[in-house]
Amino acid sequence: MSDRLSQQIAFLTEADKLKSVYRATKVLDGHRKEDSGSHSWHIALYAMILAEHSNRDINIDRVIRMLLIHDLVEIDVGDSPIHGDHDIAAMEAAESAAADRIFGLLPADQANEFRALWDEFEGAESDDAVFAKSIDRVQPVIGNLETDGGTWPEYNVTRQQLEDRVGWKVAKGAPAIWDHLKARIAAWFDGRA
Repeated sequence: MSDRLSQQIAFLTEADKLKSVYRATKVLDGHRKEDSGSHSWHIALYAMILAEHSNRDINIDRVIRMLLIHDLVEIDVGDSPIHGDHDIAAMEAAESAAADRIFGLLPADQANEFRALWDEFEGAESDDAVFAKSIDRVQPVIGNLETDGGTWPEYNVTRQQLEDRVGWKVAKGAPAIWDHLKARIAAWFDGRA
């Protein structure tokens, strides 16, 4: 077997570990927490289906590629729930080191390509990355709405937190989706009052 193929298989074997990283959000039937591997697949599907709602010209193939690799760093650092308490600078440093290690398993050309794509997603400045970030934030909101608030009560999530931590990111790349979700979010919070 060639060194290149051995490196690629080593990377793919390592990527399998993402299936064992559990997130704060539950799967829709509520029987367990979602794993990060499933999340990555699901938001890639979200992007394919919801691409028409992007307010920017996007390359959906690039968006899907970003979404499939964006959480690989969680193999080393775990999931950091958006509504959890954590040191953001320390988390970003740990994720960057994880990206170096994990993408470094690949042959140099693929390692550089995937790391650049991951950095682009994290930077969220290109049109593709802005939409990808929007979709990454949409799926957990829908998951929580579909499970009667899901883990929002556990994390004491408020409507304002959703707006501050999620809303503007979704609205930046897919404002029609955020407008739709805002109405559902308001109804959920109003129903708890």
